[in-house]
Amino acid sequence: MVEVERVMTLAHPLPDVVGFLADFSNTTSWDPGTVTCDRIGGGELSVGAEWHNVSQFRGRRTELRYRLVRFDPDHLTFVGRNKTATSTDDMRFEEDGGRTRLIYRARIDFHGLARLAAPLLKREFERLGDEVCERLPKAVDHALGVPPTADGRPR
Repeated sequence: MVEVERVMTLAHPLPDVVGFLADFSNTTSWDPGTVTCDRIGGGELSVGAEWHNVSQFRGRRTELRYRLVRFDPDHLTFVGRNKTATSTDDMRFEEDGGRTRLIYRARIDFHGLARLAAPLLKREFERLGDEVCERLPKAVDHALGVPPTADGRPR
């Protein structure tokens, strides 16, 4: 098992941030490993909604089927599975004076022989966590119509 946690403050109200991140299709804009992420089926976003995710990690493509398993006003959890791993993206949100504090935790549980590689991959997942911390605020700003400042940081 590998787990990475990052905390970031986003310059948008909590309901707007949760609304953007609840659609897992948006991972293509903030997750550096995601190549495509397409919703399976339709209807309103709610617990049980699913996505087909194609990611690339260390030069290999992998496919996972993600499911929204928790959808609260201040907490989202997505679980993706394939034969090699179970990936959990857990997002907790706190209101912070019109902004949103996001506690993002990614956990990967490897299955079978892949479990042996987990300790060796920790550093790579930490690097990906740093990239998410850099990209996610910019993706939220772009999606919610707030341009970044001249130096690329959120307003």
